[in-house]
Amino acid sequence: MKESKQIKGSELFVKALIEEGVDTLFGYPGGQAIDLFDALYECKEVNVVLPRHEQALVHAADGYARSTGKVGVCLVTSGPGATNIVTGIATANYDSVPLVCFTGQVPTSLIGNDAFQEVDTMGICRSVCKYAVTVRKREDLGRIIKEAFYIARSGKPGPVVVDLPKDVQIGMGSADYPTEVNIRGYKPNEGVHVGQLKKAITLLKNAKKPVFLLGGGVNIARANDAMTELANRVGAPVVTTIMGKGDIPVDNKNYIGNVGIHGIYAANRAIAESDLLFSIGTRFNDRITGKTSEFAKNATIVHVDVDPAAISKNVRVDVPIVADAMVAINKLNEFTKDMSFDNTDWLKTVTDWKKSHPVTMEKRYGDRALTPQDIIETINKHYKNGVVLSTDVGQNQLWATQYFDVTSGRCLLTSGGLGTMGYGFPAIIGAKIGNPDTPCVCISGDGGAQMNIQELATAVTLEIPVVFCILNNSYLGNVRQWQEMFFKKRYSHTYLGYPRSESKHGKETASKDCPDYSPDFVKLAESYGAYGIRVKDSSEVLAAFKEADKHKDAPTVIEFLIDSDVNVYPMIPAGKSIEEVIMD
Repeated sequence: MKESKQIKGSELFVKALIEEGVDTLFGYPGGQAIDLFDALYECKEVNVVLPRHEQALVHAADGYARSTGKVGVCLVTSGPGATNIVTGIATANYDSVPLVCFTGQVPTSLIGNDAFQEVDTMGICRSVCKYAVTVRKREDLGRIIKEAFYIARSGKPGPVVVDLPKDVQIGMGSADYPTEVNIRGYKPNEGVHVGQLKKAITLLKNAKKPVFLLGGGVNIARANDAMTELANRVGAPVVTTIMGKGDIPVDNKNYIGNVGIHGIYAANRAIAESDLLFSIGTRFNDRITGKTSEFAKNATIVHVDVDPAAISKNVRVDVPIVADAMVAINKLNEFTKDMSFDNTDWLKTVTDWKKSHPVTMEKRYGDRALTPQDIIETINKHYKNGVVLSTDVGQNQLWATQYFDVTSGRCLLTSGGLGTMGYGFPAIIGAKIGNPDTPCVCISGDGGAQMNIQELATAVTLEIPVVFCILNNSYLGNVRQWQEMFFKKRYSHTYLGYPRSESKHGKETASKDCPDYSPDFVKLAESYGAYGIRVKDSSEVLAAFKEADKHKDAPTVIEFLIDSDVNVYPMIPAGKSIEEVIMD
């Protein structure tokens, strides 16, 4: 029998990427990954993107994955290289984003000896990823990489960490790469329990006040069109979690809005008064349920989720259905295609609540006063033919999820489960790399913007023309809002300008024209080679986006100076029920 060709582990690594269809890798080199980067040197099939920080690298891979539906791939060195991506791994894990993260590692003979840049990568990551493994033998390398990609994209998607010791990278072995995967004990459910589904349909048919509650699982499954078809047929109100926004177009007549702590009044009240809550692809986390004993207390609950561990974990459900959202929704459409539903009166009632309790921001300082609503609604109008919008975390995220219209051709990327500041800008860079012909815009606050703002260098050197919107209110706004509402306005360490007693300009001269703030975002952008624009009132917003459109060779930073005391409403305090909502 002819013996297989022998190649280095690093060469098999590159071959595996090509076989898995990887066209983009986000990587940062270092001593224990240098052999892998050397093997990539002449590889034409894989574009290697070099960021300026490993945390930004994994967020960029995340944005690439969410916006394209492909697996995002990372490569970093051992020690601090590996630990720097942990936050991004956890971010992806909470939001079910398929990533495969390769980390260099010291030789197996040194593992456990406190070698230079050695950490227990697998031990650190296993609680915040879907699967983590260290490759101990060169002969296992191909199989483990194949399994990593399969695990990342199958079932409930998530990040997989593959730790590669130096001796495995340089070791010689077979050039064969597996074509099939057979993992004992890991068999993702690919079907749906028809009996449970029919029971749910009977409940849906007989309900007087049904509500569809949709989470990120529908977006992840790319089941948007199928869900829109089902919603149109049933005619029941549709409400979404933040991660579920866009499950059906927001201009669909059945769509009401987001639920939860900053959800709209009509959506939360619809759940409170529903007699059937038909939920698909959501974990029922505390940001959605509030006081769990009061959540949907009058409703029978149907819960469809691909992860059996998520069902009845936070809220006890009556009809559990373990299935991928696309599979379940397609079956629901098949079984209900000849049925008729009459939810007209109920839908009108909920729609009337929506009209009588709109989410809008008051112009407290005149018609030209700049509000986040102005900015995001301008994005809606300006990018009519499609846009990918990423957000950072904080008030900017909440305003974006309230006002951004996710319709056909539009995509929203946000860190929902972990709430990671610094996510938005690198994520939009990754999204633009994966969607070069689609406008890509990031909404960030001045706090989150500075957590990975060094990635301006990445975008400039790669000539990536994203639009980086910074809503500058000089505060860590979300925490400041809580301090105002619940801590007697004791603004402890949330002001990001100069200390009040050490104002750079003095109280008499400090103004929006000369803010007490560091850095000057416009000058900072220009120092990187990007474009910088500062917007002070609502009349300048559209012109700023039109100007940004002209810049095709570098990113554009638009700093929007907004008032520091603007809050996000409505708001349900933590642990409270819908009856205790604060509207303004």
